[in-house]
Amino acid sequence: MSTFLDNPTTRIDPFAPAKLGPLTLRNRVIKAATFEGLTPKGLVTDELIEFHRRPAAGGVGMTTVAYCAVAPDGRTAPGQLQWTDETRPGMRRLTDAIHAEGAAVSAQIGHAGPVAAAKYLGTPALGPSRAFRMTTQNFSKPATKADIARITEGHAEAARRAVEAGFDAVEIHFGHNYLISSFLSPKINKRKDEYGGSLENRARFAREAARAVRDAVGDKIAILAKLNMDDGVPGGFWLDESIQVARWLEADGSLDALELTAGSSLLNPMYLFKGDAPLRDFAAVMPQPTKLGIQLVGKHFLREYPYRDGYLLEDAKQFRSQLKMPLVLLGGITNRAIIDEAMAEGFQFVAAARALLRDPDLVNRMQEDADAASLCNHCNKCMTAIYGGTHCVLRTA
Repeated sequence: MSTFLDNPTTRIDPFAPAKLGPLTLRNRVIKAATFEGLTPKGLVTDELIEFHRRPAAGGVGMTTVAYCAVAPDGRTAPGQLQWTDETRPGMRRLTDAIHAEGAAVSAQIGHAGPVAAAKYLGTPALGPSRAFRMTTQNFSKPATKADIARITEGHAEAARRAVEAGFDAVEIHFGHNYLISSFLSPKINKRKDEYGGSLENRARFAREAARAVRDAVGDKIAILAKLNMDDGVPGGFWLDESIQVARWLEADGSLDALELTAGSSLLNPMYLFKGDAPLRDFAAVMPQPTKLGIQLVGKHFLREYPYRDGYLLEDAKQFRSQLKMPLVLLGGITNRAIIDEAMAEGFQFVAAARALLRDPDLVNRMQEDADAASLCNHCNKCMTAIYGGTHCVLRTA
């Protein structure tokens, strides 16, 4: 596991090479995982490769491919990538293209759990407990211990396949009330066995999955996890519990870094994104019954939160003070000033999403001009555009 070795009194150059576990990135800016919607048949396409090649050519240290399911029932869309022999050649083609641009490439691995597209996958959505899913108007099925063991091994197998396909890192998804995140939530997890109740029990799945990944690949690639700081819902996973889980993950030695996130794709997705909530646009591109769910309860589900640069920084600083391991700051990374502030606060890396969808060449521009900033206006129509088959990529690298 990496440790926090940077001297906090020394100004860090975010555009200089930096170590992330066994990996050296050319700079400290990561393209965060954002669902691409570019694999309609579950295979890597030229469009997916180009989607990641652009920010790689635009200067990022690493781009993150989202979302690579560790099991067929763990997908949020029927055409989503999963780790099979059939997908391996395309994955290698993708990693080769990113490496040719001088960047590293990470694969986000996980299981969607209660967020899975159950209707289209033909299997019930899994969760820690039986619960009604508001947007899809159906119930999730409690995961059995056999399911937990199967999915834990699925994470390990995904990491092994990522190594074979040339990925430099994997990012384990512990956020947004996907399966493992939903186990962390006291609001969603009502189990009475060793995976429910106390925080130690609710964190067991996350720790076992991280350990399985580390045991599977050792130090061949970097291992990150995307961890919710809080779910953004009353009674959900909150900062004090998340900090303790982060301490346990650090002590386990399974991870090289944590990327800190927030919000619930199941209960309150806009808590992560901030900015506008384009209800009509979402309803227009979603299939039934999700379309009906958004029309009926969208204003309660897709709430608006004011945007500001670095909007997760204040909460994330509480983790920085408690941990030695490298941390990745997410949320409103749009310009050099907020990156410098993150480095000054002791964060080793930053992750940008919407800013790089709007401006794939943002990192190169910031290196040339300290005042350069993304043109993203946080309208959040990029999310609806993806589901509608288009993307908000208006500048090219």
